[in-house]
Amino acid sequence: MKCGIVGLPNVGKSTLFNCLSNAKAQAANFPFCTIDANVGVVTVPDERLYKLQEIVNPQKVVPATVEIVDIAGLVKGASKGEGLGNKFLANIRETHAIIHVLRCFDNNNITHVEGSVNPIRDKEIIDTELQLKDLETVEARIHKIERQAKSGDKELKKNLDFLVKYKNYLEKGKNIRTLSIEDEESYFIKDLQLLTSKPILYLCNIDEKSLTNSNKYIEDVVSFAKDEGVEVLSIAAAVEADIAELESYEERKLFLDDCGLSEPGVNKVIKAAYDLLNYQTFFTAGEKEIKAWTITKGFTAPQAAGVIHTDFQRGFIKAEVISYNDYVSFKSENACREGGKLLIEGKEYVVCDGDVMHFKFNV
Repeated sequence: MKCGIVGLPNVGKSTLFNCLSNAKAQAANFPFCTIDANVGVVTVPDERLYKLQEIVNPQKVVPATVEIVDIAGLVKGASKGEGLGNKFLANIRETHAIIHVLRCFDNNNITHVEGSVNPIRDKEIIDTELQLKDLETVEARIHKIERQAKSGDKELKKNLDFLVKYKNYLEKGKNIRTLSIEDEESYFIKDLQLLTSKPILYLCNIDEKSLTNSNKYIEDVVSFAKDEGVEVLSIAAAVEADIAELESYEERKLFLDDCGLSEPGVNKVIKAAYDLLNYQTFFTAGEKEIKAWTITKGFTAPQAAGVIHTDFQRGFIKAEVISYNDYVSFKSENACREGGKLLIEGKEYVVCDGDVMHFKFNV
């Protein structure tokens, strides 16, 4: 599962990507410095993991990760191939969620591809290109199904009705993610892989002085994002780059205190990306290892077991479950067991975020 960073050229995507991961994408003051999509596997900050470490004292701690893709900047005409548009749009199609970076600061020394700072205009440019590409996809599918639907097949006729609905919506300049989708069409629309159907997060790239005080650009972004029901985060990519270069925890803490920050902004971005992908975490805890496992929200115990090994799911018998809060309160697995906080759950159990679990299986 991948989360893609998109935006116009030169808005801070590669600087952000460098802060998020150990990969070092080229960051330069000109458009198209990123030609190929850079991919980084990013550790998900999770304080719970280290609370468990203090209790269990394992040999190893393994955090959850999420894959971040730095996609080169889109420009007007990308849907028609402008600015390597076809390649970049293909990179977006391969991701499962989008972080849309918008420049929200003035600096005459940093060029803007459109000549001025205007996050609403920038957002609309990206939206238009993605909508046009989706419209192309939908119209091609309509053309294909129209001929087949003449046979009288009811399922094909239903799918054609869905496609016409999507076409009309896109032609109004709207993103499919804001369209009400019925349960019966969810699988169909997922198969289409429409770019504007992907969940999105707006990320305002700001300057240092806006870290503690908002600015008009941020307020504009928050306003249109509210209408879409989309989360907005603000981050000063240049400041985050400085934080990333500091070696020790103490140095980073002093720097953050000076900036009035409780944690690096990239931590919030990673957590938001994780949530955007509809992920949650469960833990396994033992003397050898404490590990955070990534699952989709709503997974049952056997499905969670299958993330560890397919044999665990195939031969699932039961799961021993301790909630994270109980584990921390009682200070050990044995204390939880004696206090009646270790629960035995079967195949229907839906895993909760933070559950500490052991699986019993037989194959």
